[in-house]
Amino acid sequence: MVKSFDTSKNPASSPLTDTPTPPAQHIWLAGLGAMAKAQEQGTKAIEALVNDGLAFQRKSQAEAQQRLHEATERLTHMASDLGQQSVVRVDRLEHLFEERVAKALHRLGMPTMGDMQLLQARVDQLQEQLNQILQANGTDAPKSKAAPAKKQAAKSGLTASAKTKPQRAPVKSSRRAAD
Repeated sequence: MVKSFDTSKNPASSPLTDTPTPPAQHIWLAGLGAMAKAQEQGTKAIEALVNDGLAFQRKSQAEAQQRLHEATERLTHMASDLGQQSVVRVDRLEHLFEERVAKALHRLGMPTMGDMQLLQARVDQLQEQLNQILQANGTDAPKSKAAPAKKQAAKSGLTASAKTKPQRAPVKSSRRAAD
């Protein structure tokens, strides 16, 4: 059975003056009360939310700074490691290059710096022995004969080697000295 809304029987309940049912009315009133309370405490609530937001922002900024600092340290450490590795690789490459150049020069018969130093030391030693022998014989150390030959060659336009061939002094063998 369907009940019809007959407004003629109940004059207080017209379609325009229908009052909400009690549970709906309670919800409506609760909403109005919350709005009134929010208006009363709105500024206090907003200030509390702003303070909470500032605290959260500071905390998140501090966390971001900490993570940035850690990342910077890690990247700095990685960069220094890469730098050290590249220095080691460059040193290895330099050493390898020096070895190969030394081998190539050796194959060409070029003397090394050590060879030149040994030769210079030997020349100095021989010069000293020659000076001692000459002093023992009572003569002065010989002057270089190459300088006058160069002067004469310059006057004539010829080199010393083209004008005269140098003569080699006889070499005393250690076998004869031992006999």
